[in-house]
Amino acid sequence: MYVKICGLREPEHVMAAVEAGADAIGFVLTRSSRRVTPARARELASTVPSHVLTVAVFAGETSHEVRQATLESGVRAVQLHGDHPHEDFTALKDLGVTLVRAGGAAADLRCGAFDEDLLIVDAPRPGSGQPWDWSAVRGRPRGRWMLAGGLDPSNVAEAISAAEPWGVDVSSGVETAPGVKDSGLIRSFLDAARRTGRG
Repeated sequence: MYVKICGLREPEHVMAAVEAGADAIGFVLTRSSRRVTPARARELASTVPSHVLTVAVFAGETSHEVRQATLESGVRAVQLHGDHPHEDFTALKDLGVTLVRAGGAAADLRCGAFDEDLLIVDAPRPGSGQPWDWSAVRGRPRGRWMLAGGLDPSNVAEAISAAEPWGVDVSSGVETAPGVKDSGLIRSFLDAARRTGRG
């Protein structure tokens, strides 16, 4: 089970995620209570070993803005969240980073349809932290896709069973307040996801 921990802002939470076995770590570079600057993302990403994917998350920025922030942050992946057109992904191909497309269950659920490398299927209200009907997408997404939206240590096993994703992505579910991560919750989430994934 591939696990991405998103919205990290502090070194201790980055290290907690890495040490607990996260496959990917996300830094939000768009409007959000979890937002960090490209310079801060670079500082945090520099502590992450090469086997863990570092991801810059954007939503609504132009491909030029994404390109500039990605180069400044030094991350190894770009996540475009929401209604980004195919052209935005094509325009970023030459960066040589992993491209991640994130959207709701109504989007095209074929990983690679927009030339992306990974797909995230999120809740109808992204960022709300509210669980949704994960079973509604079971059997629909194709390829390497992650389930997101309302996941936390107590329900990730249920969500994996309901949707059968390739991976899972969490942000608010490992927080004690908006934008405030908790190392214990990060470890608990990874443990619960991995135990389920092995099952």
